[in-house]
Amino acid sequence: MDPLQTLGFALGTSFASGLNLYLTMATAGLFQRLGIVELPASLQILAHPAVMGIAVALFLIEFIADKIPLVDSAWDAVHTFIRPPAAMVLAYASFGGDVPEIWKLGAGLLGGSVALTSHGAKASARAAANASPEPFSNWLLSFFEDAVAVGLSWLAATHPVLTAGVVLVLVLIAGFIIWKLYGFFRRAVAKVKEGYQRAVTATGAG
Repeated sequence: MDPLQTLGFALGTSFASGLNLYLTMATAGLFQRLGIVELPASLQILAHPAVMGIAVALFLIEFIADKIPLVDSAWDAVHTFIRPPAAMVLAYASFGGDVPEIWKLGAGLLGGSVALTSHGAKASARAAANASPEPFSNWLLSFFEDAVAVGLSWLAATHPVLTAGVVLVLVLIAGFIIWKLYGFFRRAVAKVKEGYQRAVTATGAG
């Protein structure tokens, strides 16, 4: 891959990692082993059986946790400190040793930021879905996120330049989701506070 293609690959896998890090790693490794894609040399370690085995095991745990309301939000909270840093490392490692260090660091920071954006949209959407008593919205969101992670991983490896444009659109959509849901949560908290104050006032008056 040339530098532009490598950047597109790094951005695609970063966004996918923000949604499901372990599935992204397992998918990339599987594609490499099957000869579907050719990963950058520094990332071909993802195709190692041990690495793939660990990634698949963690994905299966996440697959279950993602389907349980509130558990999924707790899982996402913990992975705020895992997905973006891991995406940063993957983006950094996507570039070979002949690339200047400053560019590799820049790619790492960009990859981490993209992953943080997709992770933020995922976590916000899950928290909003948990406000509903039925579990089906969580399941649908989980399957959709997994499908996007797999599809984007494949696209990043086969059409990296196109992936860069797709990721730009996805980041804008994710930012919009975060902004809208932030307003929703702020109004919800305000209503709870208002209800609490009314209850306190009514108790005092009684």
